Amino acid sequence: MDDLNDFRQRCIDFMESQPAPAGAPTFEESCAFHAAASAAGVGAGVPYPAEFGGAGLTNAHDKIWREVKENYPMMESEFVISHGMCLPMMNDHGTDEQKRQFMPDLISGKTLWCQMFSEPGAGSDVASLQTKAELDGDEWIINGQKVWTTLAHKSQFGLCVARNDADQVKHAGLSMFILDMQAPGVEIRPINQINGESHFNEVFFTDLAIPKNWLLGELNTGWKLATAMLMYERVAIGAGGGGGINRPMYDQLHNYATASGAINNPVVRDQMMQVYSMETTKALIAMRTRAEMKAGNTPGPGGSLGKLYGSVIAWRMREIALQIAGMSSVAWVDDDPHGGSAQSLTLRSFASGIAGGTDEIQRNIIGDRVLGLPREPAVDKGVAFRDLKVGTQT
Repeated sequence: MDDLNDFRQRCIDFMESQPAPAGAPTFEESCAFHAAASAAGVGAGVPYPAEFGGAGLTNAHDKIWREVKENYPMMESEFVISHGMCLPMMNDHGTDEQKRQFMPDLISGKTLWCQMFSEPGAGSDVASLQTKAELDGDEWIINGQKVWTTLAHKSQFGLCVARNDADQVKHAGLSMFILDMQAPGVEIRPINQINGESHFNEVFFTDLAIPKNWLLGELNTGWKLATAMLMYERVAIGAGGGGGINRPMYDQLHNYATASGAINNPVVRDQMMQVYSMETTKALIAMRTRAEMKAGNTPGPGGSLGKLYGSVIAWRMREIALQIAGMSSVAWVDDDPHGGSAQSLTLRSFASGIAGGTDEIQRNIIGDRVLGLPREPAVDKGVAFRDLKVGTQT
């Protein structure tokens, strides 16, 4: 217990020593923060082995780190995929050689990672993906296209699921690979959003060659690994920091309502309390999910509960925020202290029902794997992928 108390104080001392960003942290500020955290023995690497760049501590220490950092400005928004998804996958399924090569820089924020599942013809039905991986001597040759890849344009590496055997059924014959996002054969086209940001990307692979030993996990286990990675994604999205009870959307609503004077409206206060209650419930679900991870378990289908509820809250939050913001939800003047924030909030809320699996997919998972309801009929069961009419196949 003394060790945990000492560690908590170390986390507090570290966070107190860090310069507070003027607003939302820049990418450079986030990188510097993670480098400093790694050097101090805190941060994303807390529960990972020291030989692979981590602090070599326990999940109990990791929980303390998460609790402490929630009391300070969020510094890791662009590292959610790197640290919340790619890092645990590398730790769980990478070879010792891969871990030594990639994990230290991944933990310290020296490299940013993305994940590549979705394709133009494989969104919710990811198993219909057509990106090909063909073994040629000591290299894998990758050809195909991914879409909606978050932060691909800033990433140095990524994890990609590709089809290596089209003679197997669509959920088989898939494998996961480590890709160099800056290598010849990779073309990244940012998708320009209505607010001027470019958060998502199209990624094209043309005869991209990667080393044979950049296969992550075993051959033909890509669907199993993709499912595990999606579980980590749903925890990262649905469980947030996962330390205690936090209500970030309620806090934003409170700021909007106070600034506009709408806080004095009893209807607005009632709406705000709905969000308060929903976020409290979501936080309790997150704590349960994190407790399972603390016990050493890979996140299960229960992670879909928090992810789905987060989407429901975001939709409700959007409705209320736009009512409070009024005309400033579509236009604002330069001296408006909340100028543009309502627009960004609205835009992001739509992604919450898509990223990490649509709301419909989450409900299917909860019905099938949590509640034990009958599965929907599958017309492609037992059919080789090359014989299916999916995507661009005819």
